[in-house]
Amino acid sequence: MGLFDAFKKQLLKVIEWTDPTGNTLVHKFDMQDREIMMGSSLTVRESQVAIFVNKGQIADIFQPGNYKLTTDNMPILTKLMSWKYGFDSPFKAEVYYVNTKQFTDQKWGTMNPIMMRDAEFGMVRIRGYGKYSFKVDDPAVFLKELFGTNSTFETEDIQNYLKSILIEGISDTIAEQKLSALDLAANYREISQKVKEQIDPEFKKIGLTLANVVMENISLPPEVEKMMDTRTSMGVMGDKMGTFMQYQAAHAMRDAAQNQGNGMAGAGMGLGAGVTIGQIYADTMKSATAAPAASSGPAAPAAVPGAVCPKCGASVNANAKFCPACGEKLAVKASCPKCGAEVPAGSKFCPECGEKLGDLKCRKCGHELKPGAKFCPECGEKQ
Repeated sequence: MGLFDAFKKQLLKVIEWTDPTGNTLVHKFDMQDREIMMGSSLTVRESQVAIFVNKGQIADIFQPGNYKLTTDNMPILTKLMSWKYGFDSPFKAEVYYVNTKQFTDQKWGTMNPIMMRDAEFGMVRIRGYGKYSFKVDDPAVFLKELFGTNSTFETEDIQNYLKSILIEGISDTIAEQKLSALDLAANYREISQKVKEQIDPEFKKIGLTLANVVMENISLPPEVEKMMDTRTSMGVMGDKMGTFMQYQAAHAMRDAAQNQGNGMAGAGMGLGAGVTIGQIYADTMKSATAAPAASSGPAAPAAVPGAVCPKCGASVNANAKFCPACGEKLAVKASCPKCGAEVPAGSKFCPECGEKLGDLKCRKCGHELKPGAKFCPECGEKQ
């Protein structure tokens, strides 16, 4: 009786499986010391596929549904086992359940920076992370290519391999798009779609399909981001940069003055800040005064240097007859009739050519001229 009970335990009447983990891709049904009875019930739930394997060769594949195993719904296995019609004896076979649901929330991230050529920043290193989802598209191919002889196969057994394929595709896509680092964030959706189109054929080679790719973040190195923040701040300030620098310098002076604990260091800081703000103020005032000067129109011609008043010492025009400061009558200079050089009034000889002057006369008519006369009163000749 005990032997008969043991024999009964080896015969399977119901074959079914549920995934308690939620991340199992393939589960091998435990067939150790067991045989399948002809007419047994096979249950395949939605998002499952059951595969019968005989001596390492894939036989019949069952889609979701409830089956009563007979030679009619196991044609490949019947042929491999050489069963005759109506065969009803127990048989041995391996049964694999393949989970065909979509495995979501699979994370990816760049272990090493991706090098890209940026039109604005040159060569830059970027990092990124996000999520993706996949599912088994061809259970038979997946069983052949990746499962092997394992008893179970979970997502963590393949995630590193899939992640490497994904990051390679992301690197190629970003390079092909030739986007600036500043424009990457605005094109996450487009990049994700391009990556999916490029990588999905690689997934299909191993019986999978890439359902979705999500780009959560693509970032630059911290030092580059800091420079970008500084550049943005400068752009916001615009033509108020001088005022902002004065404001910053004033705060630096205040902080240095309040820093009582640093002794000479605080004094030195305050002195440096004072020099800085003084220079900034000087440059600002120079710019402020230069602008009106540049826009005020043509400059007035410089005054022609003249004589000096013998009484008050004020500067007077060379042709002036009276001092504009004190009203003193100025000496009138005459010109030499020979060389035309100016001759001080009362001079007897020309200081330029030595000509004896005496009474000045017109060079044309010889009429006597008064000192300083520019025209002859007789003939009108210019002297």
